[in-house]
Amino acid sequence: MRPHQPWRAYVYALLAVGGWATAASAFKLALRTLEAPQLLGLASLVSTLLLLLVLWAQGKGELLWQQTRVDWLLSGLQGLLNPFAYYLILLQAYDRLPAQAALALNYTWPLVLALLAVPILREPLRIKTLMALGLSLIGVILIATGGNLQILEVQDPVGVGLALGSSGIWALYWLVNLRDPRDGVVKLFLSFCFGTLLTLMLLPLLSPLRWPEGIELLLGIYVGTTEMGLTFVFWLQALQLAPNRAAIANTVYGAPFLSLVLIAVVVGEPIAVASVMGLSLILGSILWQSLPPRVTSPQA
Repeated sequence: MRPHQPWRAYVYALLAVGGWATAASAFKLALRTLEAPQLLGLASLVSTLLLLLVLWAQGKGELLWQQTRVDWLLSGLQGLLNPFAYYLILLQAYDRLPAQAALALNYTWPLVLALLAVPILREPLRIKTLMALGLSLIGVILIATGGNLQILEVQDPVGVGLALGSSGIWALYWLVNLRDPRDGVVKLFLSFCFGTLLTLMLLPLLSPLRWPEGIELLLGIYVGTTEMGLTFVFWLQALQLAPNRAAIANTVYGAPFLSLVLIAVVVGEPIAVASVMGLSLILGSILWQSLPPRVTSPQA
């Protein structure tokens, strides 16, 4: 067990948050010329190779030979969920929607997680959770309709469905990962091995085969290095070194607002007021739902 090192924990957390904040812009730029399966194939391959280097650098390579049959099956399931299904669906959402909309809708996953935890983890469904879901639903409607609440016409129902569906897949992956006691980097590497292999096997059926060139190649490498690779390693390091994991975990909510700034500057996408309001409602409901219940002291 590593000793708590608060300053290093925050450095790793900020590196992770900074990397995640650039993901939406990188997705949108890469998808201008690449199809979603093509980008996923390149990025997941890069991430797998990078995670192998991280395993070697951390001296955890021998753990790969200690996996049981159940571990391999679990890694196969994790790889099916992430990177394969999650990123394939998420990238298609980014291809159809404005980056700001896909970004905000994808952040509903903690609330989906709270719902899935009821049947899977046998956790009680609290009134507070239902109220948070209602609040986030208002945010989703704001984003999906572009703020036009009088007509309530969803601008791209398929794109909205894909973005919300990706959040459900990520929540399910999180629950599967929660029950897996193996080392975090080992789990991530093996899931990417299976997911990348599945992606490359199905790639000829999902999109035309071609090797990315120039800027699209660089963007694919960047996505694999940051969004799918080093950011998760940085985040795991931050949580291991933090004396207060809750304080570190809250830093992640700065990423989407920084993402909006980058989307406007780098992608050139005007940021709608409805997107900011919807994202604020979604994140606010998540933070409120995660607050511990207030304990009242007994009267003397």
